Amino acid sequence: MTNPESAVPPGPAGVPATPPATTDVFPAATVAVGTYPDYATAQQAVDHLSDNKFPVERSAIIGTDLRLVENVLGRFTTGRAALAGAASGAWFGLFIGLFFGLFSDSNWTGVILLGLAIGAVWGAVFGAIAQAMTGGRRDFTSRSSLQASQYAVVVDAEVADQARSLLTSINWRASGAS
Repeated sequence: MTNPESAVPPGPAGVPATPPATTDVFPAATVAVGTYPDYATAQQAVDHLSDNKFPVERSAIIGTDLRLVENVLGRFTTGRAALAGAASGAWFGLFIGLFFGLFSDSNWTGVILLGLAIGAVWGAVFGAIAQAMTGGRRDFTSRSSLQASQYAVVVDAEVADQARSLLTSINWRASGAS
């Protein structure tokens, strides 16, 4: 018969390392207690559970069937690229102007304004050049977002019955039944 401690190799201090505890390795089993067409409705369901003293730390909202949606906001011309470049260049110029203004013996407001102006001009130039170099590809601005087709409220299996009864009561009241 072998000693169980001899099967575990020694750690850095020469003491056998203790194997990790297996109690919290696997998360608890979860059960879906409701599915909703949008996130706001799923959030209302969890809020209702919270209002009724349900242990919401044992719940989650899971979006399924994710898709990327890109909403086109408008055209992105060379002029708009120059304007965006001027704005970001002005911020950089302001930062540099503040930095030099702190260590300048002369008019520090003038140094800051000069840094702002130079940054805006160079930002506009580089923004326009960068847009012109794309050769007409991607001449639009857009905003991307991930959207799910439905949202499921899941809870630990031990408290699933309590969550179902609370969510049934909210649906019962919303239907107008007494």
